[in-house]
Amino acid sequence: MIYSLKGKIVERDKESVAIDLGNIAYECLVSHPEDYALGEEATLYTYEAITQDEHYLVGFSSKLEKSAFEALISVKGVGPKTALQALGKASPEELFKAIEAQNTSYLKKLPGIGPKAAAQIVLDLKGKLAPMDHKGAPVSHEEVRLALKQLGFKAKEIDDALTPITEPGLSSDEVLKKALLNIRKNSK
Repeated sequence: MIYSLKGKIVERDKESVAIDLGNIAYECLVSHPEDYALGEEATLYTYEAITQDEHYLVGFSSKLEKSAFEALISVKGVGPKTALQALGKASPEELFKAIEAQNTSYLKKLPGIGPKAAAQIVLDLKGKLAPMDHKGAPVSHEEVRLALKQLGFKAKEIDDALTPITEPGLSSDEVLKKALLNIRKNSK
């Protein structure tokens, strides 16, 4: 199985990106294609979906997003495309919080998830989802990732800024300050 792909984004459409690894390019379905700029270097953590009728790769910008996807597809009745659509509307943190709070109303608002699927997701996953981290870093990194994304930074800039921050117990504010300093330092 392919764990991750690192290369240049050479094509993008409304539901996928193509990542060129040198002599070969892979198309990956992604939850937020707009996060990837043409020509930028990116790392995608991957999941290989094989069904009776299809065979395709799904790409994720973080290990946390991949974990959320894998948790969703472990639920009976939730397939890879439905899980990916749900992640297009909800961050992994929002999804985990809704599951722990048994908020089926929130889950039902996600594309492809009806009342039965929402109830099944809560039944199967409540209490089993530990707050997961991004590349071995504290959960606060994901909050900072979302904030930096909303400020207009690109996925690669964010990854490069957050990866070196590994001190345990930092608040989101502390991680944000360090990340902004790293972005400033990396842009020189």
